[in-house]
Amino acid sequence: MEVLSTYIQSIRGQWLPLINTVIAKERSVPFNLSEEQLLQTEKELGCTLPNEYRESMKSENGGEAQTKEDDWEFYPIKDTSDRKRVSRTCNHIIKETDSYKGFRNFPENALAIASNGLGDQMVFIIESGQYQSTVYLWLHETGELQELAASFSEIVKL
Repeated sequence: MEVLSTYIQSIRGQWLPLINTVIAKERSVPFNLSEEQLLQTEKELGCTLPNEYRESMKSENGGEAQTKEDDWEFYPIKDTSDRKRVSRTCNHIIKETDSYKGFRNFPENALAIASNGLGDQMVFIIESGQYQSTVYLWLHETGELQELAASFSEIVKL
């Protein structure tokens, strides 16, 4: 009996971290996104999203990135194609942007696309009816906008 107990303990020590990692990955694995769902969001926004961002979100709707400033989690684009996707995208870019518009210094023409978990946001700015490709960092404490990348393709998703 003692041998069996020792064996179980050794397996638990080897496999439990791996199982926990797989479970954590499953929670954060982004889904792909159809063009139809993307167009629906652009219709709700009233303008088009930058091409590099569109293509990235079509292959992985959400995800994470790391910049020299911080670690970021991308908000997904709303996907109503099935119940699981509705659940996984409930914190979509429109909902998150609307919640930040309650802050007195959030730019009226900004779209929140990612968060560092501390209140700062990665945003696009709308000009002439479309979101520009430049990605900005909005600092929630000061309201300052800083250019983070000239285009979304410069941000490497993990």
